Amino acid sequence: MVNQKGGVGKTTTAVNLSAALALAGQRTLLVDMDPQCNATSSLGISPSDGHALVSDDDLATHILDTRQNNLSLVPGSRTFHDVDKMANSDDKQSLLVRRHFDAAISDYDFVLIDCPPSVGALTQTALNASTEVLMPIQCEYFAMEGVVQLIQTIKKVMVSTDGRLTLGGILLTMYDPHLELTHEVDEEVRDFFGDIVFDNVVPRDVSLCEAPSHGKTVFQYAPRSRGAFAYTQLCMEVLQRD
Repeated sequence: MVNQKGGVGKTTTAVNLSAALALAGQRTLLVDMDPQCNATSSLGISPSDGHALVSDDDLATHILDTRQNNLSLVPGSRTFHDVDKMANSDDKQSLLVRRHFDAAISDYDFVLIDCPPSVGALTQTALNASTEVLMPIQCEYFAMEGVVQLIQTIKKVMVSTDGRLTLGGILLTMYDPHLELTHEVDEEVRDFFGDIVFDNVVPRDVSLCEAPSHGKTVFQYAPRSRGAFAYTQLCMEVLQRD
């Protein structure tokens, strides 16, 4: 989950798409690589004293169960040393992170990574270890601002990983059908990116904002909300694309 801008629904999508996949019977692992650790706290779990991705131990020893069946978590860490080490782009560290992910893939149907709101070294480390990128874009005036820079970063990683990484999809978030601006952004994004944009959108819904403060996914907090329905539909679309 990547976007250099904050507040676009990146962590909300990482948490609730992971939960939706788990509810659909998919063995899912959510990895929190954002030093803010919001994905971790959204699941009612405390940040780790040290991040699993910089440890020489097997990743499995750091994976935690959540209150959602089929959903596991590699918690984030706010420790500056670990954040700095993960962001270190030297070959040794990149290989360590890649090794951790490669070892975990066989145990899960989906591994989702919540990245920090930047195109810095930490995000590039995550991209180097990934196979697909999902980019949430908020329906606002400056929605496309910085997206070109982000696409260029993704393309560089695509080349360096010999095609392992692909652009999996773009998701429109905070969608308000009553606003003309929302429809303008929708049209602009779909005209520019085409079929790579998900058909389903995530609406503005107070339940999506409130759920993290209770340490719950939207499905646990408000299962009949518009937000829960939206992420259920997105999950179905992801499974159809997979």
